[in-house]
Amino acid sequence: MSGVISRVALVKMVGLELVCTTSDACQSGFNSVQSSTPGIASTLPSQFQNQTMVCNTQPRVFAASQMSCDVINPTLQAVFPLQSVLNIGRTLNSSLSPVPGATSFGQNGTIYAQLMYSGVEQFFCTATPCVQDVSDGSNWKCQNLECTCKPNTTFCGGNPKLDLTSIINGLDGELDINCGNSGGKCFFQQTVLDSLFGGNGLGLTGCKFGECVRQFAIDDALQVNSTSTQSSGGKELSGGVIAGLAVVGSLLFIAIALLVIGKILQIQARRNGPTSVQRGGIGVRWENIGYAVPSNYSSFGSGFLSLRRRAKVKDAEDDRTPDGFKMLLDPSTSKGTVKPGEMLAILGPSGAGKTTLIDIIAGKRKIGKVSGTVEFFDRNGNVVKKPRIGFVDQVDTLPPTLTPREYFMFVADLRLPESIPKAVKEERVSRVLVQLGLDHVADVRIGDGERRGISGGEMRRVSLGCELVAGCDVIVLDEPTSGLDSVSASKVANVLHSIATDPENPTAVIASIHQPNGPGGFTPVQILTAQGEAPCPDGYNIADWLLDVASEQQTNNRTRVVTSSREMEIHEQSGSELLNRRATGSGMLAPPAPGAAAIAEGGSQEKLVDPAKIERDNSVTSGNSKGRNQKWSEGLYATTYMTQFEVLARREWLNLKRDRSLFITHFIISGILGVFVGGLYFKTGITIAGFQARVGCLFFLGALIAFTTISALYNLVEVRRLFLRERASAYYSPVAWLFSRVIFDLIPLRLIPTLVLCTIVYWMAGLSHNAAHFFKFLLIIVLYAIGMTLWNFLLACTFRNGGIAILFSALTALYQQTYAGFFVHLTSIPPVLRWLQWICPLKYALEALSVNEVNSNLMIVDTLQGVPISISASLLLQVLFGFGANEYYRDVLVLFAFIAGFGILVILAVWYNVRERR
Repeated sequence: MSGVISRVALVKMVGLELVCTTSDACQSGFNSVQSSTPGIASTLPSQFQNQTMVCNTQPRVFAASQMSCDVINPTLQAVFPLQSVLNIGRTLNSSLSPVPGATSFGQNGTIYAQLMYSGVEQFFCTATPCVQDVSDGSNWKCQNLECTCKPNTTFCGGNPKLDLTSIINGLDGELDINCGNSGGKCFFQQTVLDSLFGGNGLGLTGCKFGECVRQFAIDDALQVNSTSTQSSGGKELSGGVIAGLAVVGSLLFIAIALLVIGKILQIQARRNGPTSVQRGGIGVRWENIGYAVPSNYSSFGSGFLSLRRRAKVKDAEDDRTPDGFKMLLDPSTSKGTVKPGEMLAILGPSGAGKTTLIDIIAGKRKIGKVSGTVEFFDRNGNVVKKPRIGFVDQVDTLPPTLTPREYFMFVADLRLPESIPKAVKEERVSRVLVQLGLDHVADVRIGDGERRGISGGEMRRVSLGCELVAGCDVIVLDEPTSGLDSVSASKVANVLHSIATDPENPTAVIASIHQPNGPGGFTPVQILTAQGEAPCPDGYNIADWLLDVASEQQTNNRTRVVTSSREMEIHEQSGSELLNRRATGSGMLAPPAPGAAAIAEGGSQEKLVDPAKIERDNSVTSGNSKGRNQKWSEGLYATTYMTQFEVLARREWLNLKRDRSLFITHFIISGILGVFVGGLYFKTGITIAGFQARVGCLFFLGALIAFTTISALYNLVEVRRLFLRERASAYYSPVAWLFSRVIFDLIPLRLIPTLVLCTIVYWMAGLSHNAAHFFKFLLIIVLYAIGMTLWNFLLACTFRNGGIAILFSALTALYQQTYAGFFVHLTSIPPVLRWLQWICPLKYALEALSVNEVNSNLMIVDTLQGVPISISASLLLQVLFGFGANEYYRDVLVLFAFIAGFGILVILAVWYNVRERR
């Protein structure tokens, strides 16, 4: 007998069940080979002690082993009903084989396999290199699989109705042969076979193992394996798991780092800041204020899509400037001064420019172009660059679920230094409540148009109280008496008078007045007629007379500033004269103060400037522990980010507690929908139709999440006006507000109801009954819900019109359903449109959910035209929907990327787009 036995000889021996069963059979065979091949024994190492020949009948290989298994599969047997046997020769280390070339075949780490059908060889396969894992039986993992079909056999062309030649010859790549320790069952696993027959590949039963080997080889291998087993760990993590853990770990690390830094800054601010604040003592003067807007400006374009041009106003005598701007305020007629302790009433009919003027004085952002100078000064006449300016809009925008006391404390916590003790803030709030006459409604919810609360006059005083609590140096009000009855208007006027003439903290108060009534209200101190106009008649309210004169002039001349193009000069009044006359307003258009400098460029007297560049700051004087005053200079916000987030989170929690309707509605609807959808897909089967129902159930959940998160968009639109007012007054950073809003919208209104819904559906529909797959299912649901919530937040922050935002949200939800892969097979979409699938979050969510379901070794058992089939669900998943069978962790990372991308875009949209523009 030659030293090398051919592969054909090997497989024939195995096919004839010449697999050893006893040690005597191995010894007899060895003696036969030794006698026919003289000198073969001399090739064995002489130093080994135990050279007894034994027969190893376990799956594990020590040198070279043969195995023979029956192939029993319902799908195969329906087509090929006769007996199929798979013979496999495995060579681990040929040097340990008794007769290399006779009891082992090929090089080390090699597999030879042969399929016999009814005793006839159909095809054979080879694979190398291979490694053996003995942690659980014998598991061989091989590379470079190659299979060759024998022509004209039953499998390979002998049956013209079913020719498997191309499939068999196409088997390549990795090969796994897994045999556990229990009774003769193995799995022949390869990618194509896994897709055809399930996650475990082709099942082999009745396996018989036989290996002739000397005892020393077994002893040495068991000793080495014992040591390596003790030192080895668990299974190696896949690259997808490692990448996912790295992303999650990085996000957690960044979050913890930000929290630590924020807490450190908060502690430092509480230790080193002032312990009290004072208000007032600052005056304001302005000169040559002009304002122009683009002639084709419309409010629709003033949001995200607007383009605002910059240009100079060159001709103040023409409403339409040469470069397309329309003049609203004439720079040549606007100048005035208000000292601490004085009040200025700006009178004029509708459209005269009152609101525009006080907006510019208060430093509000304007959509148009501003020219001129605004300057602030202290009691000694020194210029103050950045005072604290309090602005009260003509529309009261307040949180309806809070009380005046709670909202004043909210303002105090955010607009006063956090180093001030809480007791001092509470005392300040109580004092303001008494000063404004709100102590009797201090604990009544403010309310709104739908929920009754305090009255309209009380709301106006609450708006004013916010600026008093903050300790502003100058207070500017836009029509504080409009919409109020005469009694409420009188109360507001008296409050403003007392604030302005406070002996300890005299404050400059500027207000526009639209409807002065009767002898009360604002009374100008001196009126000088001009250009032949008759003086105010006896018994006629001076303010009403001014409005009559202004209205008459407006019909003949373009109204530029306040009353008319006719300049009216009001002499300045001292604080004592104001007290004696009990007036609530000083004059208008006082002479320019000495030292007021006009902004000029190239010799021009006017230059358009951004109102945000008009310098103002929030600096107040405070007393230290020794009783001395020191200047406290703050940044844009009075408190640190951590304090802002804590205060905002406290308010969001109060709103959620007091207005439970949205949370309860979400929760109840989620439970009802869960039972309904669970009943619709109750106990889905493992047939082809049942598999389609499983994927349909997962698709329905994703589509439902996409539509239910639209309510997040509406919630943000609803609080937009309050955010704009509070941001314009520098209550907090937009990012702090956004994070608090996202957390208290996402957790109670998105995640909790969604988890309730999906948990009910999951178990009622009979999806994978495995804890690991269930929690992987919930992970995808949570990630998709977060992504859709942030997407709707982005739409709400991008479009100022809530209706447009909701329309876009609904359209994108329909787009996601189209490209999710359930209604339309992704590969059948024309290439020009197919790329849209890669930016569809629902596609990745549905793919991950489906892959998670089929990776639980789901097998489809059905009958087609009387032929029973048993096929892997992963194959159907790829054929029917075009989903990859191993894309779960990739989809998780993509969903994380969507969340990160949407989150960054939302922050940018809030920061740059959701801001007050007047």
